[in-house]
Amino acid sequence: MQDPQDSQKHNYADSEEASHIYLLPNSLTAGNLFFGFLAILRCIQANNATDPEIISSYFSQAVWFILFGVICDALDGRVARLGGRESLFGKEFDSIADIISFGVAPAMMMIFLILQPTEKYPFFLQIGWLIAFIYLLCAGVRLARFNVLTHPMLPQAARMKGTKDFLGLPVPAAAGMIASLVLVLNSFELRGLAILMPPLMLGIAYLMISNIQYPSFKEVDWQTSTKFRTFILLIFGLGIAFTFRELFFAILFFSYIIYGPIRHLYRGYKAKKLKQRRELSKSEQ
Repeated sequence: MQDPQDSQKHNYADSEEASHIYLLPNSLTAGNLFFGFLAILRCIQANNATDPEIISSYFSQAVWFILFGVICDALDGRVARLGGRESLFGKEFDSIADIISFGVAPAMMMIFLILQPTEKYPFFLQIGWLIAFIYLLCAGVRLARFNVLTHPMLPQAARMKGTKDFLGLPVPAAAGMIASLVLVLNSFELRGLAILMPPLMLGIAYLMISNIQYPSFKEVDWQTSTKFRTFILLIFGLGIAFTFRELFFAILFFSYIIYGPIRHLYRGYKAKKLKQRRELSKSEQ
């Protein structure tokens, strides 16, 4: 007979309970994986195409598939928590889908986008694959670290260190930033600026494995209330997003990405000032 304290420590009664496949949340995770697969397929088709319009169309479709995957990923966890249907299987399945949709797909997109005009960027022909792999490696490490920090075998107090924030840039946000920039390059015919993608990917890769905290918005759910003015601004923002969708997603993801380091530096500055005031008060005593 299983020890009740041991069951409570691990959050699951047995392996069968931990491996439950719940229809709605896991269907959304499967949707994320499906869109990631389609994005990779479109990147390969774009690499094999010769017509510039077809190439641009394939890359744009790959971008939207990645963004659809981001939406599915944002919803699956919320649906699971809303219905109280979280399982260890669902979390592991989500990480596998994420590494495909937000790791492999953006890496392949960068390789094919940069390496296609090989006569312009011979240097990136040699190291482009390495930059893409570094991004993929950091995405895998970020997902593995998240699974460890949230594992039910850890004590509750040690799992997320008492915060609802993410540790490091979330992989969906990293992929969303890369995909939305590719959408901007294609929509406004700025393919020449694709040379900026490799250093950007390295910066994003570092943020994924950093200790910088990013808001998770897990406290926002169906029960969250808001002021009337905020609601109107949100609807207005959605209208702008639909009208300028090529630019909106790039601005949205970029704002989220730089928010983490800015808040991190501000918190460090406040902590330093507080320490100085305490030392000053002690010296005056």
